[in-house]
Amino acid sequence: MSVDVAAESAPESPRATPGLTLSAAGTEAPDGQPYAYHRVELVEPDWTRFPGWRDVTAEEWASAQWQRSHCVKNVKQLRELMGDLLDDRFYADLEKDQAERATMSMLVPPQMMKTMAPAVDPAGTGSLTEAFYADPVRRYMIPVFSDRRTDWPSHPHATRDSLHEHDMWVAEGLTHRYPTKVLAELLPTCPQYCGHCTRMDLVGNSTAVIDKLKFVGKPNDRLGDMLDYLRRTPQVRDVVVSGGDVANMPWARLEAFLTELLEIENIRDVRLATKALMALPQHWLQDDVVEGMGRVATLARSRGVSLAIHTHVNHANSVTPLVADATRAMLEAGVRDVRNQGVLMDGVNADEHDLLDLCFALLDGAQIMPYYFYMCDMIPFSEHWRVSVAEAQRLQHQIMGYLPGFATPRIVCDVPFVGKRWVHQLTAYDTERGISYWTKNYRTSIESEDPEALTRAYEYYDPIHTLPAEGQAWWEQHGRLDESALKAAEVAEASRRMAALQAH
Repeated sequence: MSVDVAAESAPESPRATPGLTLSAAGTEAPDGQPYAYHRVELVEPDWTRFPGWRDVTAEEWASAQWQRSHCVKNVKQLRELMGDLLDDRFYADLEKDQAERATMSMLVPPQMMKTMAPAVDPAGTGSLTEAFYADPVRRYMIPVFSDRRTDWPSHPHATRDSLHEHDMWVAEGLTHRYPTKVLAELLPTCPQYCGHCTRMDLVGNSTAVIDKLKFVGKPNDRLGDMLDYLRRTPQVRDVVVSGGDVANMPWARLEAFLTELLEIENIRDVRLATKALMALPQHWLQDDVVEGMGRVATLARSRGVSLAIHTHVNHANSVTPLVADATRAMLEAGVRDVRNQGVLMDGVNADEHDLLDLCFALLDGAQIMPYYFYMCDMIPFSEHWRVSVAEAQRLQHQIMGYLPGFATPRIVCDVPFVGKRWVHQLTAYDTERGISYWTKNYRTSIESEDPEALTRAYEYYDPIHTLPAEGQAWWEQHGRLDESALKAAEVAEASRRMAALQAH
């Protein structure tokens, strides 16, 4: 079956100062290769080019507390920071998105802000506007209304908890989806909020369009229930400690949880999930965190447990010397590996050159292992970011052969009720309607008595705007939901999620 699916081309993003200097997309390197590699030293973009930080000292910038207290949380604060470097139309565009589309509230640390339009020197009123609109980091951290699709802003099958993680809770916040692995959501907050967050139904503050759910149990009770489940479930050997972001948990509390976790005999792998290694590296460079990680890593080694950090970097512009310093501090503290799990997003990194730029910046510049690129999940208002399975397959093909095999990332589709699958693992693909079909070789925690779990074909859906005309016409006829029906579905799902929360 053909996988020739037409996709909208994204506007090219300006190349940034940090990272690698590479041949432009669509051009060949001098030796005739489609891609040229050049090792380039990382740099920190100048934060003083933004009017609101003109007088910020290097000492202040290095402070995790200063970074947290100066995050950009709303349009007013962005205007105070940027002043007239951005046209009023950008602020209006952002306000409209916050009111009508945003599933995550704004929260952008200064470290991330300064990596937006890093190669452009402001030169007066409105001089950063076009670069800011085009910037890949801005496009997913500060989405504006004009970024989003107006034909299909949400896929008809988009859901708040698109991976059905709550359905697979075995304790509040503990998802047991894979036979030997669990996901532990310790807390529902992050130091930064990404517009495409797959846990947008639970993480962060409510927005104008999404009323967030809340954990019911007290934090200590929830964590205790998680540990109790792991003690009595010996088939689990691998725990992803996440949230939210573990950088938002006070170190003493996180260390106490990890210490108890490492005492459980069956636990062999522990992965700490934190985007803040990139977005707020100052946190991971604090003395108490570095020393505490050393203690946890020593305990892990003594028990033969692999302790790793998984971070989330989506563009080479985000990889700076501070990120490299924080990574080095964690490795020297005894963490076995630091790996990157990015998200494949149109307008951000869905280009083979951008992906390779990022992988080499991570690997060469910061000792971070490229690991996964997830296809953006089917949450509401995400269609402008998502790409088709066929495009993901093409990108996987294009990045092969340049990186070492152990550092060549897999592009994966996280299929609802199935889990992560390499994008070439589908069993059938209707490219006209953009429906791919996937099977699996294990049962989740909710399928122990389902005789068809291992033979059923599970569906995943391409963005409708990437389909041929015939496919788009089919969805126009069969996929349209009026706003009232969509809102009713959202309310019904939220009620079901709350019932699941209260059940634990």
